[in-house]
Amino acid sequence: MSKRPTIHDLAKAAGVSAATVDRVLNSRSRVREATAQRVLMAAEDIGYHAAGLLKQRYQATRPHKRLAILLQRSNDFFYQAFGQAFKQAISEERLFHWEADIIFMDEVSPSFINEQLSLANQTADAIAIVTIDHSIINQKIDEIRASGKPVITLLSELSNHNCTSHIGLDNRKAGRSAAWALSRLTKQPGEIGILLGTHRYHNQEIAEISFISYFREINQGFTLLPSIINLDDERLAAEATAQLLADHPNLAGIYSAGGGVKGMLRSLRAEPRGKDLVVVCNELMPETRQALTDGYVDLVLSTPIDKLAHQTIQMFSKALSNRSEPRFAPVLVPAEIYMQENI
Repeated sequence: MSKRPTIHDLAKAAGVSAATVDRVLNSRSRVREATAQRVLMAAEDIGYHAAGLLKQRYQATRPHKRLAILLQRSNDFFYQAFGQAFKQAISEERLFHWEADIIFMDEVSPSFINEQLSLANQTADAIAIVTIDHSIINQKIDEIRASGKPVITLLSELSNHNCTSHIGLDNRKAGRSAAWALSRLTKQPGEIGILLGTHRYHNQEIAEISFISYFREINQGFTLLPSIINLDDERLAAEATAQLLADHPNLAGIYSAGGGVKGMLRSLRAEPRGKDLVVVCNELMPETRQALTDGYVDLVLSTPIDKLAHQTIQMFSKALSNRSEPRFAPVLVPAEIYMQENI
């Protein structure tokens, strides 16, 4: 029979002293996080008999931190998937013992969001939020930051420069990518419709500005129609799309820079001209995947939510480990690009 690994075997496998292993095993004094992790991994690798106990002690000594993740619409596939991505990212981050409240805000009025921030501030050690830009929301974030709590904006940046950081898409590149695709895929220049949720979301505003800027630069005979605000509402997006089709026989394409995509797709499917347009929209979800397959959408610019969630949790770990209340540079990631041939 092979000899059962001893504490000295574990120390050798972990590259530490037997005394360090003893401190980890018996919680005699504080051991650096990285060292405790190394001892635990080595114990599991060599089959050390007390690996289970080591894991329990390690889990018990990690500091507890509570996060509040404030997202938008609870019935939206994208935000449900984003919430799941955060749960996975939290389960994989080991510096703290995390608890997280993932809160879906079905109302986007500034007063409601302000109230949700106030409630989250009562229990959370750090807050991440997707929100419109508004003065009372910025003021509330100033109050939270003054208390020393990290606040990270997700997807859409705020005019408040006091946030710990921002994590989202590079919307300038997203808007220009959409414009490039529409200009290349249309058979001849024509009118281009733009659907937008609201300029209160800076990510949509930046994407819209960049989209328009690209067409201004190429100057190839396209006519950009005035942007239509749909408040990310399916019904309003459906009505706007139907109106575009009815009023503009020379319509060549549509760029949907915000939400309400399912409504847009319903109107496209209801019209014989629906497949004749070049359409670019956001987020790969069941409806846009099917629309790519059926030829009603040509390109989808999707947010890599797993990457954003992991970046957020890692940034919170750094911020909560640093007593100087640091700020971090914004993290902007490129959109994932989907078309009929790569879904």
